[in-house]
Amino acid sequence: MSPASPSSKVPAGRYVKQPTVPLPADARVLPGIEAWVRAAEVATDRAEGGTPLLAVDAYPGADLPLIAKAIADALPRWRIVDVEEAAALPIADIDALIADNLTDDRVFGVLSHATVDAFYDADRLAATAADVASDDRPTVLLGWGADLVARRLAAPYALVLADMARWELQLRQRAGAPNWRAGNPEEDRLRKYKRGFFVEWRVADRHKRTLFSRLDFVLDANAVGPAEPSTRVAGMITGDAFRAAITAAAHAPFRVVPFFDPGVWGGQWMKSKLDLDPGQPNYAWCFDCVPEENSLLLEDAEGAIVEIPSLDLVFSEPKALLGERTYARFGAEFPIRFDFLDTMEGGNLSLQVHPLTDYIQQTFGMHYTQDESYYMLDAGEDAKVYLGFKDGVDKDAMMDDLRVAATGERPFEAEKYVNTFPAKKHDHFLIPAGTVHSSGANSMVLEISATPFIFTFKLWDWGRLGLDGVPRPVHLDHGEKNLEWYRDRAWTEANLVGQVEEIATDGDVVEERTGLHELEFIEVRRHWFSEQAAHDTEGTVNVLNLVEGDEVEIVSPTGAFEPYEIHYAETFIIPAAVGPYVIRRTARSRSERFATVKASIRGTRVGEA
Repeated sequence: MSPASPSSKVPAGRYVKQPTVPLPADARVLPGIEAWVRAAEVATDRAEGGTPLLAVDAYPGADLPLIAKAIADALPRWRIVDVEEAAALPIADIDALIADNLTDDRVFGVLSHATVDAFYDADRLAATAADVASDDRPTVLLGWGADLVARRLAAPYALVLADMARWELQLRQRAGAPNWRAGNPEEDRLRKYKRGFFVEWRVADRHKRTLFSRLDFVLDANAVGPAEPSTRVAGMITGDAFRAAITAAAHAPFRVVPFFDPGVWGGQWMKSKLDLDPGQPNYAWCFDCVPEENSLLLEDAEGAIVEIPSLDLVFSEPKALLGERTYARFGAEFPIRFDFLDTMEGGNLSLQVHPLTDYIQQTFGMHYTQDESYYMLDAGEDAKVYLGFKDGVDKDAMMDDLRVAATGERPFEAEKYVNTFPAKKHDHFLIPAGTVHSSGANSMVLEISATPFIFTFKLWDWGRLGLDGVPRPVHLDHGEKNLEWYRDRAWTEANLVGQVEEIATDGDVVEERTGLHELEFIEVRRHWFSEQAAHDTEGTVNVLNLVEGDEVEIVSPTGAFEPYEIHYAETFIIPAAVGPYVIRRTARSRSERFATVKASIRGTRVGEA
């Protein structure tokens, strides 16, 4: 085995890249013209002889011209009013309104607490409503905030949400799409993402939560765009089907749709083990449980699919999904993140630090921070983790050397200041905020962490350019203010390395606590078993990954849900409402032993002090 070689025992599995959630048995995905005809019928019935009105409230970034064309093709006699063109503020006014949120930084902004009406001229909204009321033609109101106009009318109306997932929005922005009404197609993609993350998506999510209970239909706007997927049409489902599928998903195991992205340090492990496109140069990241970014695929009995943001589930069923205690602590926000970092035959991650809680609150408006950990799903013989300071580090000398390195004058000698620890498969390194760290090359990391995921202050990036040919941003000023200098080798060894503790043994089942550190709010348990292992959510959401073994299934002792199959390296979510569940080998399993890692929020189990 070469130094870069992963373990030969790692199964090349049947990793499912497009997991689905079933729609109710009687629900059907409505395609194309049929969908808009059905929506028009609902609007007409609701008008009871009056003028029919259909409001299509679109997530910012949806392709309004293509949606408008589809409506016009299906409903040629209907008038279409673009509420954005009719009533949105000029972009210069919007830019001024959100300038403090965007800041001058390339990456970081401040979270917006605005509502969508702040981006509209109230007088023009009223004038648009008056114009619609005076026209006897059936009318479609189209655009982000269409409901703002519809609610100003005395007439009843049908409501459609043209919804989109953030990953699709990012792909469109990378391909040249602008932010909402911003006219910035050529802008740096990091700045586009910043505008979405800190402003547009926050405001849009706040708005669409007011629509969920009233929706008549949901349109898959991910499938309406310049790169429309050839494998599916832009389908629509009824609001009742949407709400029923979401409720059912909150009471059974499910997976979100993973997405994969290359990087300057990306590796080759996922390409071979997860059956990804071999033509890509590398894959650096896999986001397999980041509900802010991931999707859910809702599938009908005929195999037709509608894609929705997985956040719709978090927003709609937070108590059933998260549990009452987790919901009380975090609100309708999913606090646990699982993702992969593949450096196998790649390079080191940047040397970095994450913000302390007070700093992220005061500087960026986030209410909790990016605590994390590295679980080694696999490792080459030379794999290592950079973690904590060496004893006796001179703070000023290190920062001076980092600033010189940032100019390109000379490289930073990371191992002069930062500890390295050898890493092997199934090791778990704990990384509370404020700890300097990096994963070295030839590692396959399952990152188990808190959800805030862009707040990485790079200290040194090994002199590399990003895939866009531009140096990746380094944030020494932010980083210096968050480095916990007391975390030397002795502290790191005692607190962050090799903290596995056996909790219980029952037959062939061994339960271990592997982390996280007491400064972090996530509890991680590992279960080894040959046949099956019994679990109970105890009233709080569980996130798991099958880190050893080829295939298992999740079953309900009471038959509350159908058996759910999981393959090696797949991350899956068990909602709090599930209660007891069993993970067991399947009839096709060939592995002798299995292991899962399970994350939950400390102090949120029913009966836990």
